[in-house]
Amino acid sequence: MKPRQQLLTLIFACLFVVSFAQTNTIINIKVDKPGAAIQPTMWGVFFEDINMGADGGIYAELVKNRSFEFYKPMMGWKVLGKPATEGDFLIHNRQQTNTANPRFLRVTLHDNANKSIGLNNEGFRGMGIKSGLRYDFSVTYHQLSAGNIKLHIELINEANENIGGTVVTTTATGNEWKKLTTSFNATATVQKAKINIWFEGDGIIDLDMVSLFPEDTWKKRPGGMRADMIQLLADMKPGFIRFPGGCIVEGHELATRYQWKKTIGPIEERQLIVNRWNTEFAHRPTPDYFQTFGLGFYEYFQLAEDIGAEPLPILNCGMACQFNTAELVPLDQLDPYIQDALDLIEFANGDVNSKWGKIRASMGHTASFNLKIIGVGNENWGPQYVERVQAFQKAIKAKYPDVKLVTSSGTDPNGGRFDFLNGELRKMKADIIDEHYYRKPEWFLQNASRYDNYDRNGPKIFAGEYAGHSDRAAATGNKKNNVHAAIAEAAFLTGLERNADVVVMASYAPLFAHIDAWQWAPDLIWADNLRSYGTVNYQVQKLYATNRGTNVVPALLNGKAVTGQDSLYTSAVIDKQTNEVTIKIVNSSGNNKTVTFGVEGVKKLATQASVTVLSGLPDQVNSLDSPFEVVPVSTTQIIKGKKIDVSLKPSSLTVIRIGLK
Repeated sequence: MKPRQQLLTLIFACLFVVSFAQTNTIINIKVDKPGAAIQPTMWGVFFEDINMGADGGIYAELVKNRSFEFYKPMMGWKVLGKPATEGDFLIHNRQQTNTANPRFLRVTLHDNANKSIGLNNEGFRGMGIKSGLRYDFSVTYHQLSAGNIKLHIELINEANENIGGTVVTTTATGNEWKKLTTSFNATATVQKAKINIWFEGDGIIDLDMVSLFPEDTWKKRPGGMRADMIQLLADMKPGFIRFPGGCIVEGHELATRYQWKKTIGPIEERQLIVNRWNTEFAHRPTPDYFQTFGLGFYEYFQLAEDIGAEPLPILNCGMACQFNTAELVPLDQLDPYIQDALDLIEFANGDVNSKWGKIRASMGHTASFNLKIIGVGNENWGPQYVERVQAFQKAIKAKYPDVKLVTSSGTDPNGGRFDFLNGELRKMKADIIDEHYYRKPEWFLQNASRYDNYDRNGPKIFAGEYAGHSDRAAATGNKKNNVHAAIAEAAFLTGLERNADVVVMASYAPLFAHIDAWQWAPDLIWADNLRSYGTVNYQVQKLYATNRGTNVVPALLNGKAVTGQDSLYTSAVIDKQTNEVTIKIVNSSGNNKTVTFGVEGVKKLATQASVTVLSGLPDQVNSLDSPFEVVPVSTTQIIKGKKIDVSLKPSSLTVIRIGLK
């Protein structure tokens, strides 16, 4: 062979070896070395009433401002026809006798036989109505005059056409208020319907708590939650649900903070407040955004129980939002806030003979909700937070030593604010520190090893709010729930799972958004009045939550954890109950890759593996019209021996489950 031919042959041989090495990465899974236990709470959901997540979202009430308590009492309402005289429609305020629900509407009728006047309610960006479905209407009313007044209830579509309704008759009530209920079926499916109430008769009638609910609520509970949105949560099998937020815990100022005691008991006695996201963003104003608390703490606990999740309530620590007013309660006046926390634990867990346990039982739940964790403060910071959380810790641990406390590390995962809080909370031996990361996708890729060197014996970590933001401005809508962001998050989650002895909880945020009424993007689940869908990010979190396992096992490339080598990120777990090993691997690059997994420490593997792949183009998204554009696809793969070769698609998360024998 000529020297030139020898040289070319050698070059080609080297290229072949390099190519072979590049396409046959070997990752060893050591199933005989189980490490940290993965907590049942590892993957959960964070709920905040933002983006019309509650009223207009999971709370299925269709009437907006049903009790006339918005700061503009007739917001959402419109008078139909021309009243006979000025003042035939008046808002009355009974503040001295009913502080929780002071306003009602007084309608005066002058022998109105032709239904010439009435009311229209626009709903929350319209009302989603389904053909053939039953709708339950109710109103509380007060009628001093004798004689009957008829209410003609009708749903109308965008063309003002009747799509269902009924007629109900009221009678004199004396000094008492009565609740009137009726039902009817819709005759058409409409995305943005409205409801009309026409009046027939003579006399004066007072109206309050005007309500319309669909029959098909979650678990068919009257006055309940929207079933399709809750089903998306249940399908995730979350280990916990954090509620009610989020910044609404703090409020714009302390007067509008979330107070759980005002959200329980009879619906008509729950005191509405403005939602702190009402005017937060000047270019996304939502002046009709309030919290009616039809969805209150009892319903949150009930929801957690329904979907098999641990409840994680967060309470105000005596501080309003520091981005808004930074209003503080003096330390010597903090006791009522601490008592609220103690009373909440009693409400959730107390005996039915205790003060607050008795109230829970009266609402229909005699058994304990088994509350184990409670959060003190949301995204608070500074020495003023530390001294307040210390007071909470002392009081709660004295009475309920087994209840774990979640504490805040502020708004960012690094910097002076974080360093101060992290140091102080560790000094006070905090149970769980809540860390938040709203960052570009690249940050998540770069921080997959963030917890590798955390103190194994220190406080545990709650990755309480994470989201990959593809653009800087959260409220512009440019931040998309695309594949690029979701896969970066998936890479970061391998690091959380690999460090399950440090990280015990994680949740994406925010959770829900209404397509016509959002304030913040991106979000995990989007909805309009009739439809909802899970984003690509939802699919990532769901894959982790439904493939949790019981213990971490090593997944090593050349003896090291896989934290970005060749754009690969890996974690592995075993499930001691099902006797399976589950491998999660992310390929964040734009190229196909082939990886060989060698399973060590077991005599034999099952002959087939389940392989589930989530992948797509970096800018690809799911939507209401294409909800399944990017979803996991599962196949089976034959295994020979104790190795499995897997082809990894670009921008992908692959989950491999293999039985151990």
